[in-house]
Amino acid sequence: MTDAQLPAAPEKSPAIMPAEGSAGDLSPRAAWDLVTSGSATLIDVRTTEERSFVGRVPGSEHVAWATGTAMMRNPNFVRQVSAIAAKDTTLVLLCRSGKRSASAAEALTKAGFARVFNIAEGFEGDLDDNGQRGRIDGWRFRGLPWEQD
Repeated sequence: MTDAQLPAAPEKSPAIMPAEGSAGDLSPRAAWDLVTSGSATLIDVRTTEERSFVGRVPGSEHVAWATGTAMMRNPNFVRQVSAIAAKDTTLVLLCRSGKRSASAAEALTKAGFARVFNIAEGFEGDLDDNGQRGRIDGWRFRGLPWEQD
């Protein structure tokens, strides 16, 4: 089956989906709508290498949640986010599939940030039955803006 023949995945509800430890999960479209309206700041929590080689959202901020091949947690994550956003700023966090960004959203919420959302599908989305990303959901799959080095 070619990419052109793949069925479009239904957009997850643009409403806020409950999530333990943060303000909630958002679909990529809902997050983009918040960012483009000026109501939120998008922070990409993936590694520098992921952003460079896989792609990134134009205008997004970057603070890695974890780095290196061992994906060691960034001990300065909260401090680095605090340097670019006030604690009352609405933040939407993005990673590859929504898992690291959910952990990062929880950490920021515990640190006193009031409105931190996770982008549930992430940039590349979940794995399909063939173990590949980007074919069933995710930021790029939804056709939202992105760029690559």
